[in-house]
Parts: sequence; structure tokens; C-alpha cells
Amino acid sequence: MTSRSMNPVSLGKLLTEQQNQNSVDIDLKSTAEIVKIFHQEDRTALSAVEAETDAIVIVVEAITATFSSGGRLFYIGAGTSGRLGVLDASECPPTFGSAPNMVQGIIAGGDFALRNPVEAEEDQDNAGAKAIREHNVTDLDLVIGIASSGRTPYVLGGMKEAKKIGAQAGIICCTPPSNYVQEIADYVIAPIVGPEIIAGSTRLKSGTATKLVLNILTTASMIQQGKVYGNLMVDVKASNQKMTDRALRIIMNITGCNFQTAKQKLIEAEGRAKTAIIMITKKLNRESATQLLENHKGFLRPALHH
Repeated sequence: MTSRSMNPVSLGKLLTEQQNQNSVDIDLKSTAEIVKIFHQEDRTALSAVEAETDAIVIVVEAITATFSSGGRLFYIGAGTSGRLGVLDASECPPTFGSAPNMVQGIIAGGDFALRNPVEAEEDQDNAGAKAIREHNVTDLDLVIGIASSGRTPYVLGGMKEAKKIGAQAGIICCTPPSNYVQEIADYVIAPIVGPEIIAGSTRLKSGTATKLVLNILTTASMIQQGKVYGNLMVDVKASNQKMTDRALRIIMNITGCNFQTAKQKLIEAEGRAKTAIIMITKKLNRESATQLLENHKGFLRPALHH
């Protein structure tokens, strides 16, 4: 597989490269006027994501099915898109108590690229394919490419390799997907945000829209995995003072117990709020509470009503 290049003329036709008529003279505006332009344009990101509701629902259901089958979710992107994928993936374990490998972010240039620009790497589709192989993607997994332009070779190369392995592949892009993208993608989420405030700067509206989509994908799919009770993150990992305090408040909220009981049971539950809740409400030891949760596939609500 070799890197496909695009000439300046074809790149210039991308929606993300066009000039935004609402900001053509932004360099002449006052600070207040610049900020107002941002507010006006950012509203289009939210509207664009809302317009993709049906597509987002389909992808959430695909992710949920992937998790239920023992598969994993991978994001692959370059630059801002890659960083957003890594950010979303890295927030899942502390928020939902998920295994570190359940949601993974792959970025062109590796971890070095999180803090430093490695722009040339995104032009190599073979590098994207290699990254997929190095992460041992299998046919149980789902790979979602993130590329505002919808044409980043690194991303498309990774998606194509994933398909070759037998995995499912999807893409989040902020331009109308090309025929080639639609051929290799099982799922397409395309919030069309229009030209950026600064032409070509897709870290702006495109980045905002992408982050909104990622928020929904992982949060909704984790809810479907029983990681949330009501709107409480009952699988929160009590890994620091803030998270421990949150876990204690969740335990007290659901069980009605006092602080000392919540604290003692959280210790006995080895920091697992969900287990502590079952121990208190069902008057069980840790082993029995854990087994009850396992019997209900980790879902707290049916376990409480067992």
C-alpha cells in the first residue's frame, strides 16, 4: 500500500479549506467582534452533530454490540483528530471503570505527536495500516477513523487494513464523504460544519463537532454496558481524592447510608462503588456482592431488585 497524494487543486475543493464569508475580515475586527463570530460559528457545530443523530445511534449500537462480543473500540486519527481520539479513550477507565484496552486511541506519530506536530506522518497510508497491525486489531473489533477532511491517508489506510483483518470500520468526518470512503466504511458520521473561521483550521468547528460526537459514542455505549445507574457513574474508579469522594457520595445517594458506612464498605469493596452499594443494600460480603453483579452482567439496577 502506498501513500496517495492529492494535488493542491483537489485539496482546495474540500469544504474545510474554503473561506468562511462570516470571517473574511476577521483581522479587522475588535476582540469583542471576534468572540461573537466564534459564538455564532460554534452553534453550527452543535446543529451539525444533531443532524447526524440517526448515524450516531447506529454507531453507538455497533459499539455496544462490539463490547458485548468481547471486542474493542479503536479510534485512529492524525493531528487534532488523533488527539481527540486519544483524549476520549483515555477518559473511559477513570470514568467508567473500563479496562484500559477496551477503548484505545491511535494517533499518527505515536505518543510524541500528542504534544508535538508530526504532520508528515498523516500522509502515509501504510503507516496507518501498520499501526492497526501493531495494536493487534482482530475481527471482533471496531475501528473508527477520525478525519475532518475525510481524506487523511493515514486514517484511510488504517481503516482499510482493519477491514482486511475482518474488523468493522467507521469514520467521523466534517465534509461529505467521498465514494472511496463510503466503500471502505461500514459507518459514516459526517457533521457538516462548513468552512472554518480561519480557513483550513479544523481544530475549530470540526474539532468541536468531533469532540461532541466522541462524547456521545463512548458515554452512550458505556451506559448500555451498565456503567451508569440513573445518571451516576457507579463504575467510577476511586483512584484519587476527587474520585473517592465522588464514589462515596454515589454510595450514600443510592443506599441512603451515612458517610462512615460508605467509607468502610468502599474499602471492603476494594474501591468499587457498585460492589459497595450491593454489599450495603443486600447485606452481603464482597464475594457474594461481586457474584450477584456478575449474574446480572454488571448491571446494578437488576441486581438491586434481585
